[in-house]
Amino acid sequence: MDNEQIHALFLEAGALLNGHFRLSSGRHSAEYWEKFKVLQRPRDVQILCTAIIEKFNKEEIDVVLGPTTGGILLAFEIARQLGITALYAEKDAGVRLLRRGQQLSPGTRLLIVDDVMTMGGAIRECIELAEKHQADIVGCAVLVDRSGGKVQLGFRLEALLTVEAATFAPEDCPLCKDKAPMTEPGSSFLSK
Repeated sequence: MDNEQIHALFLEAGALLNGHFRLSSGRHSAEYWEKFKVLQRPRDVQILCTAIIEKFNKEEIDVVLGPTTGGILLAFEIARQLGITALYAEKDAGVRLLRRGQQLSPGTRLLIVDDVMTMGGAIRECIELAEKHQADIVGCAVLVDRSGGKVQLGFRLEALLTVEAATFAPEDCPLCKDKAPMTEPGSSFLSK
């Protein structure tokens, strides 16, 4: 799938919202990519995960790791298609870790996946988790990279769709200055 097809899939699902949003990163934006409008559609999830797999088709992957919540859905579907294990990185006391008896052995060839990336926080936390377990990170993949390709993770990063969405620190937000009503659709900031 190319950028236009991915973009059309998100638009068809009603996943691109406009307004004044506080993102999970704490930054503000006039647009929000509501990934769950897409992730609630199993056919679309299957198509998107197949596209991610195609980007890594020359790599040997043992395990797919995704952060809560959207990353879990993607990790599960990619692992299902590849016939391998999916692991889920959950937060506990602000730290991303493996819970519920999940294990990651040293040397495991790992693909990290997530839904929408703005600053790369959740993926960086997964990288730290993988490095703590001495896994061999094959790369990282996201459905949408909102940074316009500016985020550097130190590992191969594949995005199905790259967009440049303006984000603002709260103190510099023109939408706040215009007193535009704010929506807080993300949830990561709730645990901070």
